[in-house]
Formats: sequence, structure tokens, C-alpha cells
Amino acid sequence: MKKFLLLGVALFSIISVVAQDARIFRSEFITYDKREDAVADNRSGIARYVEFAPQLLVASAGEERFLQNVDMDSSLNDYNVFLHLENVGGAYTVLVNNQIAAEVEDPFTPADFMISPFLRQGNNEVVVAVRTSRTPQLQQGVELPKTKQFAGCHIFAQRRLAVRDYVVELRPDSTRSFARLDLRVVAANDFNYPETIQIGYDIYDPKGKLMEYSVNELEIEGRSSDTLRFRPFIYHAYDYKWGDGKSPLYKITLYVKRNGMLWEYIPFKVGFGRTEMVDGKICRFDKELNLKKKEHFNALADAKTTAAALAQIKKEGYNTVCPDFPQPKWFYEACDKAGVYVIDRANINAASGDDRKVGGTPSNDPALADEYLKRVKAMYYRSRNFSCVIGFALGGKDSGNGYNMYKAYQWLKSVEPLRPVIYEGAAGEWNSDIE
Repeated sequence: MKKFLLLGVALFSIISVVAQDARIFRSEFITYDKREDAVADNRSGIARYVEFAPQLLVASAGEERFLQNVDMDSSLNDYNVFLHLENVGGAYTVLVNNQIAAEVEDPFTPADFMISPFLRQGNNEVVVAVRTSRTPQLQQGVELPKTKQFAGCHIFAQRRLAVRDYVVELRPDSTRSFARLDLRVVAANDFNYPETIQIGYDIYDPKGKLMEYSVNELEIEGRSSDTLRFRPFIYHAYDYKWGDGKSPLYKITLYVKRNGMLWEYIPFKVGFGRTEMVDGKICRFDKELNLKKKEHFNALADAKTTAAALAQIKKEGYNTVCPDFPQPKWFYEACDKAGVYVIDRANINAASGDDRKVGGTPSNDPALADEYLKRVKAMYYRSRNFSCVIGFALGGKDSGNGYNMYKAYQWLKSVEPLRPVIYEGAAGEWNSDIE
């Protein structure tokens, strides 16, 4: 039986002041209880997973509040609970048991929240108050996707000793003879005392042959995290180059063991190849990419329709798509499968000119620096592991330049020094790798 029980709508009392921000920035994933469910993406087989489909509770001037009640039993004391939101329909405030857990001004970018600190045993009220963004100037000229409200939203629980994040790349080795898997796994221990965790993985080539596997044990101090790194050679990978319309993908499954028991599975796919800047050019396999870009290409109603659109633009000679803002996870999966490059873009579409006075444009207003960085981080952490993403765009070209764009560029280059960062609105300044 599911550990989350969906209950009826109930009233809530006065809201308390936010104690901490529940939003987290990491790769978007869920964990599966069984390998076969992970392979098939069968979420109905996950014991601690429910769709988040809140019901309208009350509508007032400029705000709609949606509520879903979630019942927590004592078995979840050893778990962290995560809320994933997308297609909310506007900026929003997340409230759990009358406490503000997070406030999000970006209505476009999917977001994740750790709501465990706000939960209690028994009945819990999770409210999303949809409202007008306090920074509407950052999304001018782009429209919200015409998708069912709260489509793709869910809640799931993960053990407090678990994989918290991962970074993966399958790239050529220095001799250009083999591939090297670079898999970094962040494991977290949210208990108060040291715990030992076993983390393993296996990787299958595009034809289903097991190429490598490993299990490592790691002791983690209480209330801390550590990173486990796997770096095996993967042979014959040059038979499966990804990109330029070709889309062979390796299948990787992460899994967690403790005391000999398998706890969770995390599946993902990766293509062989590395994108990097060489002498001012975007290169892959040491050759410059000839990009034919389709601008303003965003996800359509669903994955099937989007896949058909990708197939059509490939016929028209395009090999790269440039969305206007971060897309749902399945969009990048579709581009990976289609062999289409993506230049991902943060939802910074200010369309405000280039007034260089301090505060003259949103991009040169230091008061908005934190919001700019949130939007860039949200883009980066969600899409960095997809092979299709060959570069990151700071925002729409008409958003102006200035302090906030400089800080955004510096942050991206600090975490991703090789992959190009692009901003057409830089107008020849230093905060774009491509003029």
C-alpha cells in the first residue's frame, strides 16, 4: 500500500513565517524500488510515490490556492520527502502545514523541494498558492506552455541515507582510443551518526551488452555528504558516437545497498561524446560543430508530439534547438533520443534594452542578482547530464547586459568550465564564449 494517502480538502489557518527555503537544485530524478520498474519507468510500483494533483481551495484577488492532503505514517521517519512542481501556471508560494516552505517567482522552470522539515506524523496540508510573479519583467515576450495545470507534479520519499545527486559524462579518453565514464555520485547521510552505504552501478552499451559494473562502500559522517567517483574505461565506444543526428545511448543504473539489501534504483542514459570550446569554436570529437539552429523550439503538448516535431526539423536540416526557457525532463530525453543538440536557456527574458545605469535594466540591477542566479542554477542542474545539451544560454538576447549577467556567467564557468556559455546580448563583452 502507498505510504502517502490522498485525503480531502481542508481549511488551513494563519501562515507562519518561512523558517527555511525548501527549494533544492539538483538533477531531476526519482528512485524506484525494483530494477524492472526502473527500466520500464513504472511509477505505480513505487511504494512511496504519488502524483501531486491539488484541488482548488480558494481564489481571491490575484491568487489561487490549491491543496492536497498527504498522510504520513511513522515508517517515514527515516525518509526525506520531495515535492516536484512544474506546469503550475504562474509564480507561486509553497506552504506545508501553514508554513511557507518556498517562494518561486519563475513560472516556467520545473522545481524540486525537500519538504521533510515541514511535515509531521499524520495528516499534512500541502498548499500551492499561484500568484502573479514579483519579477514579471524577467519573462517578457514568452508564453506559458499550454499544458494541463500541475501535469508532471509528484511527491516521493527517499531514505535519509541515499544518493542525493549525480553527474555523468561518457567522454573520449586522452588517447582518443576509448571512452571513459566519469560518474560522480553524491551520497548524503541525514542521520545524526555515521552510516555506511554501498553504491553500485552498471552500464550497458546501446546493443544491450554489459560493459562495466562496480559496487563501492562508503562511510559518511552524520549530517553530511560525500562524493563517490567511478572512472572506468568503456571499450568500443567509438562504434557508438552520439550527435549530428546519431543517437546511440548507453543505459546506466545506479543502485543503493545496505546490509546486503537493495534499496533504490536510479536509471538514466548517456551518449558518448564531449562538447567543449577549442580556440573559440564549439567542438565535439575534436571537430567543430556546424550548428543549424531552430530558435524558439519549446516542448509541445507531450513527448510523442515533441518527438514528431524533432523528426520534422531534422528533415528540414536543423540539428540544434534553442528553447526559450528550461523544459520538462522528457524534452531533453527526446532530444537525446533524436540526436538533436540543445542550447539550454535560463528563463531570463527581460526584453528591456541596454541602459547601463545601475538599475537601468533588470540585468544591471544588483537587487535582482539572487533571482538571476536562481534561474541559471535551476537550468544548469536540471539539464547538465543530458548528452544533447551542448551549451548554456544566460537568457534572451534582448535582456540587456550588466552586473547580473556577469555574475551568472562567472557562476556557470565555475561549475562548468568546458561547455560553452552563450549570451547573444553580451554585445562583444566578455561574458559570452561566442560572439
